Amino acid sequence: MVGPNCIELVHKKPAEGGVSATLQSGAVYTKYKPDDKKFAKLMAKWMADKDEVMAALGIGDQPLPLIWTSDFILGEKDADGDDTYVVGEFNCSCVGITQQLYLADSVGKTALNTVVASK
Repeated sequence: MVGPNCIELVHKKPAEGGVSATLQSGAVYTKYKPDDKKFAKLMAKWMADKDEVMAALGIGDQPLPLIWTSDFILGEKDADGDDTYVVGEFNCSCVGITQQLYLADSVGKTALNTVVASK
């Protein structure tokens, strides 16, 4: 995420027999656009609930972090047989963006807009 905007979804699959999902461990990263049909329910729910989650964390009146992630863990199937997800963690202190340097323009614009909006 860059500020309030989902930029991409990344599915991190550990290397065969592994448990770590880092690039250094050999995990495979598959990128999806936020509007990919495969994750439509997840994205609709997350974007609708994001402000409420931040309020519950006591930071609802603060701008969202400039660069951050929300990690989702696959949950049980819903009544329609679709995948569900549970938030496993939020990360804004150590976000690995070495594979997303093309986002620099978006990050810069979001930073500027956040500063201007806070004045």
